[in-house]
Amino acid sequence: MGTFVLIHGGGDVGWSWHLVAAALTARGHDVLAPDLPAEDDSLTLDDYADAVVDAVGDRRDVVVVGHSFGGFTAPLVAERLSADALVLLAGMIPAPGEPPEDWWEATGYGAAVEEQSARDGGLTGNDDPYVSFYHDVPRELADEALSRERAHPSQAAMTAPWPLAEWPDVPTRFIVCTDDRFFPPSFLRDLARRRLGIRAEEVPGGHCAMLSRPGEVAELLMRSAEGRPEPQR
Repeated sequence: MGTFVLIHGGGDVGWSWHLVAAALTARGHDVLAPDLPAEDDSLTLDDYADAVVDAVGDRRDVVVVGHSFGGFTAPLVAERLSADALVLLAGMIPAPGEPPEDWWEATGYGAAVEEQSARDGGLTGNDDPYVSFYHDVPRELADEALSRERAHPSQAAMTAPWPLAEWPDVPTRFIVCTDDRFFPPSFLRDLARRRLGIRAEEVPGGHCAMLSRPGEVAELLMRSAEGRPEPQR
């Protein structure tokens, strides 16, 4: 059995993966979901990757998973560890040399949100996190997630160019959350095709599907680890 390294998104903590981690552990996998450094505006994406690599140590057969902003850190970790697989769950896909703060405009995110918001009556991009992030997460879990928010990423991480010259030579999969109100699903499907040249897989749920649909997310991750294709629908 391999090791899953689960990297959280912006403002988040490793706890956000705890239900998925439990499902993977129950199937015999080793799981790490570290808290990336926070509250320090001098830290860079390389510092975040250092923290993850240090936590992994000498473990082998590693699958690196990044959620949301974790998509900027996960490829750095996957390259350093020569990971067996890299999976992005509703992840931001960086381009070489692209600072995270430029990603929003470069990808057309704003227009995509406006388009989906017009269709769903303002649910997408809503200022209320219970509407835009946690609409399908049990309220107790959503409250807990909000209580754990931290100042991450740093200003340095947001403004520095993404450090890789190209996408790492690691088998990569992308998972779209079909009810996502933060990153519109159609926007992410197109981004995965344009920037990675791959067809996105899908899981039901909103942006935080690891809290609302942990079993389905865990199954997709295990399929990635085993190199199994997405089942035909």
